[in-house]
Amino acid sequence: MDDDQEAELRNPFPSPPSHYANYTSRNLKLLALLRERTASSTDPPPNQRDVLSDQPDVPEWPLTELEPPRVDWIREEGHYNIFGDTWFLKETIPSLAEMGGHQLYPEDLAVDRRPALLSILRSMLLTYSSMLKSMLVAPSINATEPPAWQREVEWITVLAQNIMAAANDLRPVQARASLELMMQRQVQMRRQETKAIHEKCDTLEVQLAELRKATQDIQQAEYAKAQGAESEVKIEDVLRWAEEI
Repeated sequence: MDDDQEAELRNPFPSPPSHYANYTSRNLKLLALLRERTASSTDPPPNQRDVLSDQPDVPEWPLTELEPPRVDWIREEGHYNIFGDTWFLKETIPSLAEMGGHQLYPEDLAVDRRPALLSILRSMLLTYSSMLKSMLVAPSINATEPPAWQREVEWITVLAQNIMAAANDLRPVQARASLELMMQRQVQMRRQETKAIHEKCDTLEVQLAELRKATQDIQQAEYAKAQGAESEVKIEDVLRWAEEI
C-alpha cells in the first residue's frame, strides 16, 4: 500500500474504493454466468476466461471480487476490516497480553487485582528511586554498553502500561457505577419534586377552603340583610294601611 492510499484510508471522509467502478451490470451478469457454469465443479476453480470464452469483454481481474463478503467467515473470525481498520463484532477491551504487552496482574476480572496493583506501584516507586541513583553515576567508558538508567526506564514503562491497562479494564465498572449514581440522583430529584407538588397542592386546598368559607359568610350576610329589608318593608306597609283606614 503506497502512502497516498494509506493517507486516503486515514481520511475522516475517505473516498469509495477504486474498484467500485467494476460493479457494472455487464460484470455482474458475467459473475452470475460464472457461478452458474462452475456450480457443479468440485475441482479447483477454473480460469474464468476459459469458462466464459463465448462471452466478449471478460475482464482480466477475478470476477469473484464482486461477490459480497462472507458473513459466516466474519462471524467465525469475529472481526472484519474496513478502511484499513479492524472492527470486532463484539465490543471488548483487549487485555495488555492480547496487545503484545507484558501483563503483571491477573487477567480474570473476578480475581482481586489490588495486591498485584499494589506490588506494581511499589515496584514503580522503587525503580524510580533506582533510576535517579543511576542518573547520578558517571557515564560508562564503554560506549556500546547501554546506561543503567535505560533499563530502569524500560521497566517503568512496562509498569505504567500495566497500571493504565488495569484502569482501562475498570472503565465498564466505573460507567456502571456512574449510571447507578445518576439514576439514584434522578429518583431523589423526582421524589423531591413530587413532595414539593404535594405540599403546593395542600397549600392550595387550604386557601380554597378559606375562600369557600369566606364566600359562604358573605352569602349568609347578604341573605340576612335581604331578609331584614323585606321585614322592614312589610311593617311600613302595614302601618300605612292602618293610617289609611
